[in-house]
Amino acid sequence: MNNPQHQGEITEEEAAAHGNKLIVADFGAESCGDAVRLYWEIDPKTDTIVNSKFKSFGCGTAIASSDVMTELCIGKTVQEAVKITNIDVEMALRDDPDTPAVPPQKMHCSVMAYDVIKKAAGLYMGVESESFEEDIIVCECARVSLGTLQEVIRLNDLTTVEQITDYTKAGAFCKSCIKPGGHEAREYYLVDILADVRKQMDEEKMAAAADAGLEGDFEAMTLVQKIKAVDAVVDENLRQFLVMDGGNMEVIDIKEGEEYIDVYIRYLGACNGCASSTTGTLFAIENTLKEKLSQKIRVLPI
Repeated sequence: MNNPQHQGEITEEEAAAHGNKLIVADFGAESCGDAVRLYWEIDPKTDTIVNSKFKSFGCGTAIASSDVMTELCIGKTVQEAVKITNIDVEMALRDDPDTPAVPPQKMHCSVMAYDVIKKAAGLYMGVESESFEEDIIVCECARVSLGTLQEVIRLNDLTTVEQITDYTKAGAFCKSCIKPGGHEAREYYLVDILADVRKQMDEEKMAAAADAGLEGDFEAMTLVQKIKAVDAVVDENLRQFLVMDGGNMEVIDIKEGEEYIDVYIRYLGACNGCASSTTGTLFAIENTLKEKLSQKIRVLPI
């Protein structure tokens, strides 16, 4: 930020002298008031950006991000440049791959660099800059889309926002996308996306259980059917409360004796070692399974 290499401007006369086209794009970040102007000198025969400069009106991070963004554009075609993301800009700023160069509260500066590239590409190609987005972006800092979040939650059976961040980096930076109340209002929040997807998954599990004939006599079911039935009841009636407290549970085995049907479970997360895991929580799990499936059920944590 103290020694930008590409700060300045390109004039129409300079571009014309080289037989090239000049594109000038402006973008401002509403969250902080910073702004950037991007100059592209483009060879119209190949769509290649042969020179690029910028002017930045903002903090040191905005200057550094804009400078690196400008450097990344040079030598690329417009179609290639529009694929540069704010993560590429932030990674290029790093002194080593494992140490972030931009603090979380300043990630919007690299997002601004990404957005001005789209603006410039749109001006050159005669299209709206929004047309380069193929999906709804939930986390602007890490450029994570709604579709990606929904898919990751499903594929990995995620139950907490922290897990979502570990898998996708969404919410790892400015944190405005996690829940309402951040420095910038969002249309979608991770807490709501997680709740919606988990609800859909639970409904699908219940439907699958019904289709598999799990609504019949529990005691007459096969072992696999019994486990699925127990899981379905836990998903519908209990799991959400365990997850809210940072815990969870899983069914390990079911063994049927003369007097009891023993359901062996393992507590996960905060439930593991919790005082109520052998009292109130265990009582609630066992009573719910008895009510929904069979009075012979006995729940045993291991």
